[in-house]
Amino acid sequence: MHAWPASEVPALPGKGRDLTIHDTATGERVTLAPGPVARLYVCGITPYDATHLGHAATYNAFDLVQRVWLDTKRQVHYVQNVTDVDDPLLERAVRDGEDWTELAQRETKLFREDMTALRMLPPRHYIGAVESIPRIVPLVERLRSAGAAYDLDGDIYFSVESDPHFGEVSRLDAEAMRLLSAERGGDPDRPGKKNPLDPVLWLAARDGEPHWDGGGLGPGRPGWHIECVAIALDHLGMGFDIQGGGSDLVFPHHEMGASHAQALTGEHPFAQAYVHAGMVALNGEKMSKSKGNLVFVSALRRAGTDPAAIRLALLAHHYRSDWEWTDADLTAAEERLGRWRAAVSRPDGPAADGMLEEIRTALADDLDTPAALAAVDRWAELQRSAGGTEEGAPGLVSRTVDALLGVAL
Repeated sequence: MHAWPASEVPALPGKGRDLTIHDTATGERVTLAPGPVARLYVCGITPYDATHLGHAATYNAFDLVQRVWLDTKRQVHYVQNVTDVDDPLLERAVRDGEDWTELAQRETKLFREDMTALRMLPPRHYIGAVESIPRIVPLVERLRSAGAAYDLDGDIYFSVESDPHFGEVSRLDAEAMRLLSAERGGDPDRPGKKNPLDPVLWLAARDGEPHWDGGGLGPGRPGWHIECVAIALDHLGMGFDIQGGGSDLVFPHHEMGASHAQALTGEHPFAQAYVHAGMVALNGEKMSKSKGNLVFVSALRRAGTDPAAIRLALLAHHYRSDWEWTDADLTAAEERLGRWRAAVSRPDGPAADGMLEEIRTALADDLDTPAALAAVDRWAELQRSAGGTEEGAPGLVSRTVDALLGVAL
């Protein structure tokens, strides 16, 4: 599977700061100092509907992580998956009378187009669940051979008790885990499981559903969590720098993925930091496909909205915050974009070196985008009210906003 084209990241003078970011697993901020190549895994979409603003906010957060790392003169090895076979996708295809593969391909294509328009830097590896099945099957076989997995009526489940570190990512108690498991695709009430929280690794073939040759596992398809583990281990290895996604993935997805990997390798941790973006709401409820209360990036683009304004609307909120989308968000972003573009349209202006350092400081501090936007606002206001005589200052502002915030002026 291929990703989307990369937009050029302008070079900036000097060097950025190491990133300090909130780690869900410890509840504290950690300063990450990767080697020459920083390693990032972000969980991708299940492509049964178009990219909504909740998706965009999440991928925007991890695009910023990449940009901060690039500014420290590191390379970034970024991996993202596509869950192109799963229950929600199959259910939507049945509901709409559509072939599930055609649905997945169409929505994945639209996602790529949205990411390109929003100037999100693409992953080095963009990998689907279906193409990962040859990687997944041997891992499930290894877990079963090690006693970390068991059979139940043809399905194969992971035993959470096989990982002594289970629970360290989410830090939730058993009852909270059980409730979230039932809400987010698990089956805690299925009879015969050793532990209600045990997640499925391999689903035996069902009538009317796609399935693949699982060798000794029998025909079937993979569970959700093992997909990301297989891809991450194959391309990044254990102990990569950041496992990222929306906050709704903390449990069960990231908790289970960590335990799968740790049981497979005997190493800990799966990732150095677990970083999660907040939820975006509409009309008082979290945007979600199941609720249908979505604002689609593609619909905004079709209506003529500048993608740079969409991105600025996202940047106005701290990535870890839960917030509610309103028309006022977009109006404010469009007005800000207009002010900034007017300010950089002149050949000279106030010195911009200080603004660059303010933005670097803000982003290194847990991706504080509201503070970064305020720094550009102050420069633009100085340009409007007093001007300046430093040639090239507007160009530096434009390159800074593009390189670090992903907004083309």
